[in-house]
Amino acid sequence: MSQERVLIVEDEENERTGLAELIRAWGYHTETADDGVDGLAKVETWNPSIVVTDLKMPRMDGMELLEQIAHTPQQVAVILLTALGSIDAAVTAMKRGAFDFIEKPVNPTRLRNILQNASRLRGAERELEASRRKLRDIGVLGSLVGSSKVMQEIFRLVEMVAPSTASVLITGESGTGKELVARTIHSLSNRKAKPFVAINCAAIPETLIESEIFGHEKGAFTGALDRRTGCFELAEGGTLLLDEIGEMPIATQAKLLRVLEDRKLRRLGSKGETAVDVRVLAATNKPPEDAVARGELRNDLYYRLNVFNIHMPPMREHMQDLPDLVHALLADMNEKHERVVAGVDESVMAAFQAHTWPGNVRELRNTLERAVIICTGPTVELRHLPPGFGRTIARAPVHDANTILLGVGTTVDEAERLLILKTLEVTRNNKTRAAEILGISLKTLHNKLKEYGQQGATAHAEPDAAAS
Repeated sequence: MSQERVLIVEDEENERTGLAELIRAWGYHTETADDGVDGLAKVETWNPSIVVTDLKMPRMDGMELLEQIAHTPQQVAVILLTALGSIDAAVTAMKRGAFDFIEKPVNPTRLRNILQNASRLRGAERELEASRRKLRDIGVLGSLVGSSKVMQEIFRLVEMVAPSTASVLITGESGTGKELVARTIHSLSNRKAKPFVAINCAAIPETLIESEIFGHEKGAFTGALDRRTGCFELAEGGTLLLDEIGEMPIATQAKLLRVLEDRKLRRLGSKGETAVDVRVLAATNKPPEDAVARGELRNDLYYRLNVFNIHMPPMREHMQDLPDLVHALLADMNEKHERVVAGVDESVMAAFQAHTWPGNVRELRNTLERAVIICTGPTVELRHLPPGFGRTIARAPVHDANTILLGVGTTVDEAERLLILKTLEVTRNNKTRAAEILGISLKTLHNKLKEYGQQGATAHAEPDAAAS
């Protein structure tokens, strides 16, 4: 509170003095002015964050002062004091940018609440401006890192959409940082003090996904021994990320659309509805238009979620950000594992620059995390990288072990089967890693293997748990 400066503009001396003493007692710095002209001068010289002004004053009234303040470079919340019967004027002032209004005689409790709300708004704006300065200086916005043109454009979009309540559809290959975008949007919004909940629709069995999202009552189905709170209610007041939205069953999509439109949900087994206040973000690693065309994603849900679209580029399209990403990830790993690794050797950076990073930023994170854990010195060296990392650096000859030769007449289905099985072979049957490289969900990969009759043949050798 002590940071906030409040200017009281009131032509009645007793009211002006009384308000100043009251607001000062709440911990604010205060200054006074006896009309709009004096008030505008003090806005420009004293730089208050909040102005409490009477509506009716000589020389310059509160409405004109509001309009003049709007033309100054300062960010000021204007609160109008109105007499009984001046509600129409107050509403007009709100439309012109006033933060709020309060009727005379002033109710101290209401005034204090309005001041607290204005202080929170100013604080949020200061944090956003600090984030923007940080972004301009070192290319960081929340958990996102990058000074390349493509990342700067993403930062601009995130900053633009974060303060709103609009739904956002985040697209991009696996591992590009779609969840980081969602978390940054949440952290820059006025919901940041409330929960951020993320759920991966591809990782939940179809029979359980409705319960996970909407919750259920005790006895709603076999095994429902207790009442369960779903993700929507867990995220109340905050943000819910529905990752891999295209993997959600069509029937569940219909229920989700209803919740988005009505802001009410019905738990499984419940007779009543529960109101929810949640901002919904969605993400997918597939082109959503293709999912709609294939009938995997409802057209109406797609348009409801795609109010604002942010596409995360693969690492190969912004490799100039690699040094900044390495620096940021090392700092994170040092804190996580209590290490003091200062950087990477030049040979490691050269290897990183030559690598194609099919797993994108997630692959870089995993590679660095392993290196930090086994590194005993101040610098990551080539010997700290995963075995075989360098083999993917050089341009592969046409007939190497990682190449599939397809003859004319090979069907698309057969080509897909060969590609999936070859990728599993290269990843030593690590399905999670293979799915990331192929750009499909783990659920889709399992379904494909089931079609090929390969599920049992590869499951025994799969180190998914360690890789995820």
